[in-house]
Amino acid sequence: MKNIKFMLLAVAILFATACKKDFLELTNPNVQTSGSFWKTEADAVAGVNAIYQSLYYDGTFLRFAQCALDLRGDDVMSPSPWDVLSNTGSFKLFNNTIMQEWLWVAFYGGVTRANLAIANIDKITFTNAALRDRLMGEALFLRALNYYYLVTFFNNVPLVLKPYESSADYFPSQAPPAEVWDQIYADFDQASRLLPVSHNDPDKGRATKGAALAFLGKSYLFNQRFSEASAKLKEVIDLNVYSLMPNFGDNFTEQFENNQESLFEIQFSREVGGTVLGWVDAPYSDWSKTTARAITFAPAPFGWNDAAPTGFIFQKFQEEKTVGGQDDPRLRTTIYYNYPGCTLYGQSFQDVYATELGKIGVKKYGNGDSGRPDEKDWRSGINERLLRYADVLLMYAECQNELGNTGICAEYIQKVRTRANLPDRQTEFAALSKEQMRDRIADERLLEFALEGHRFDDIRRWGWLQNPAKLTELQAHDPEFVSYVPGREFFSIPQLEIETNPNLRQNPGY
Repeated sequence: MKNIKFMLLAVAILFATACKKDFLELTNPNVQTSGSFWKTEADAVAGVNAIYQSLYYDGTFLRFAQCALDLRGDDVMSPSPWDVLSNTGSFKLFNNTIMQEWLWVAFYGGVTRANLAIANIDKITFTNAALRDRLMGEALFLRALNYYYLVTFFNNVPLVLKPYESSADYFPSQAPPAEVWDQIYADFDQASRLLPVSHNDPDKGRATKGAALAFLGKSYLFNQRFSEASAKLKEVIDLNVYSLMPNFGDNFTEQFENNQESLFEIQFSREVGGTVLGWVDAPYSDWSKTTARAITFAPAPFGWNDAAPTGFIFQKFQEEKTVGGQDDPRLRTTIYYNYPGCTLYGQSFQDVYATELGKIGVKKYGNGDSGRPDEKDWRSGINERLLRYADVLLMYAECQNELGNTGICAEYIQKVRTRANLPDRQTEFAALSKEQMRDRIADERLLEFALEGHRFDDIRRWGWLQNPAKLTELQAHDPEFVSYVPGREFFSIPQLEIETNPNLRQNPGY
């Protein structure tokens, strides 16, 4: 009875208070606003940290970004029973699926947070000018990074460069892709001038000068601006802070994270935060800072087997032997298959797959050698390496070929091959024509970055989908390409976004 009376009294007080004019004007003192935040250096650090947090959502690198990047290449196919994933790999996604919607929302979330930081950092009085420059550089880098993925996923996207201030700001029109790329160049370039060459603990993993230069070079390369790309990639090389890891496989484990080959990686850990998977919504303190890539890609029964290597990439690894006559060592780091001594998650491959010894499965970025029995807790702590020094070397080689410097191109290709203990063919490659070298570069990139989300972007920027002969080759490599429709090299604009914003127009092919 006492409780009922108390509840009735509370309701009465609530209604009485609601009658006062200033009730609706009250603010919650426990919630930060743009007006109450961005006052101190600590606020600036927290605001920039929040941009990094946007890379942990399901629409970014918790899971879906890797699926969007990997499943459309001819090195990966999707046997997933979930049509969102299987249709991604076969170019059959309709306009209204969570793949497009979550990518759009999560990456634009990163843009929004970056815009807030860029607009407000200089309103703070810094006692440490180097800290101000670093934070502004990180915000610019992260805005460019988010737009880099938005324009490569969707092509026709709005270019939003300031915080939302009025209702009109919520209904932007799409910008020409070239305009978005120009902003990406500008942001990465400015970031490269503000960011330090390296960070000490506990700031390892933050954006650096080399990361900004390398992504700037990669962005130029995507748009066939080979001279500019070459110059920026050479700046990375001349920093003399990066080198190839002696063991290729050390790039995909927890033990060697943020190593000498890594330019930028998403920081995941099983020891930070809680154990609740943070798929969407505002982050909470009990969220895990882990990735669901491993369970998504791992072969059954250890994971969901939503992705699998194609037979084409498996055979491609075996075409050229090492100087000792062995298979390319990158094969066993990338793919599980039936070879003597192959184990995964503590079990023999031949015991697990006794009735299907021809099976191949994804090993790269998995925890099969960690001592854990499977990936079923959804919580992998392996950092996602977005850009490795090997990519810088091969992109620089590609630029040199396009600029007519075939000998230099061959030299840099061989640097990557030597790590894999492949024969020295530098002299042979230096004698190739430009077109022959393009095919050579395509093969070298395929094997070095298999199942790392680079292949489809390479296929697209090389124009293979518009080349009937190359498209026929891709269809032979991976039958999922039979379903390709012109225009579907980009995802559709999410239907929900079009219904919400009348200024958006759907992409061709949908």
